[in-house]
Amino acid sequence: MSIDPENPLIIRDYLARQRTRMANERTLLSYIRTSLYFLVSGTALIKVEDLDNVSDLGYISFAISIILVFLGFFAFFRVKRKMKKGYYHKM
Repeated sequence: MSIDPENPLIIRDYLARQRTRMANERTLLSYIRTSLYFLVSGTALIKVEDLDNVSDLGYISFAISIILVFLGFFAFFRVKRKMKKGYYHKM
């Protein structure tokens, strides 16, 4: 965390950083949770034997699951890097 010695953080700014950090972590966890939902639904759709076309939706659900995990981690590290550099207005 880069802190400017001429402009020390007041308690309001420190708490705002903490809220932003926790919101970033919460957002990552929601991406992971949604990805797991798609993974479970994809597994269920692939296991359905009565309908042939439904298994294709299962594979699409797997792909969406993987994409969501990568998007979540990308967004998490992007915001974390911006917080470390102090670029709050460009988030």
